[in-house]
Amino acid sequence: MRLATLREEGRDGALLVVAHDGVRAVRAAPVADTLQQALDEWDAVAPRLRALAQALESGQAPAFSFDPRDLASPLPRAYEWIDGAAYLNHVGLARRARGASVPESLSREPLVHQSGSGRLLGPRAPILLRDPALGLDFEGEVGVILGDVPRGTTAAEAGPHIRLLVLVNDVTLRNLVPDERAMGLGFFQSKPAASLSPFAVTPDELGDAWRDGRLFLKLRSSLNGLEIGRVDAGEEMSFSFHDLVAHIARTRSFTAGTLLGSGTVSSSDRAAGVSCLAELRMRELLDGGRTLTPFLQPGDRVRLSMADGDGWDVFGAIEQEVRSG
Repeated sequence: MRLATLREEGRDGALLVVAHDGVRAVRAAPVADTLQQALDEWDAVAPRLRALAQALESGQAPAFSFDPRDLASPLPRAYEWIDGAAYLNHVGLARRARGASVPESLSREPLVHQSGSGRLLGPRAPILLRDPALGLDFEGEVGVILGDVPRGTTAAEAGPHIRLLVLVNDVTLRNLVPDERAMGLGFFQSKPAASLSPFAVTPDELGDAWRDGRLFLKLRSSLNGLEIGRVDAGEEMSFSFHDLVAHIARTRSFTAGTLLGSGTVSSSDRAAGVSCLAELRMRELLDGGRTLTPFLQPGDRVRLSMADGDGWDVFGAIEQEVRSG
């Protein structure tokens, strides 16, 4: 089942059930008006949404064609947005590039931080940049949208609490990061609003590609029409989403509508490319002593997508242009 949100008056839009072709949909009301409402009542609502999806595919539901530009984020605002660092290749590159050691503890326990969730951008929303000197970067990630998660949930218990998967562009202002890190409380100004893929997808839609809390499909990252990354999101994910759920739930519970990210999808295989510009710059610095690739500028276009083995566009594409503002 694939769900989307049509941008309408009001903060949370209108929930859609989307056909396999990614161009037809049906309104989910009166089953659920918004995705948050569906998440709040998931056990009761999900079977009815699945029935609606089946009716859509069989031609028995009143479908309409939509323009991706009219879609908001599937979850326009989340109760919490927690981002992990599940790819130790990316973490290790970042630390080596700034001359820092990689603590042994990173192999045992994931890093996470909380980011802004009051406004999540849609898949075609522009990325506004006030000052190019801030070092604007994209970060391609996989995210999961959680149901209610009790405190103390273990990795073995985490799977049923994962309701939906999305792609995330976790936008970062890289040149603000060092000062914020030095202050000791983590990121804030360096993390503008993130963007989500057009469609949120239930795990069962992914078949064997979703296993053990990892998504074994390739995240494709393009800049100005040139592909710079095709990185398998599962192969080098050091901590699974099950591990991440257990980590964040160690001391507190989480409510339905929490977004949890993987961190930048990364691979030690250079032929696979990168999912952010910072990683490309790190490699340049370690190889030659200086960076060559600039950060994003007004007019640049970023595209993130993921297809399965049959070429099916699973989540739809995040396609964003950087604009001055």
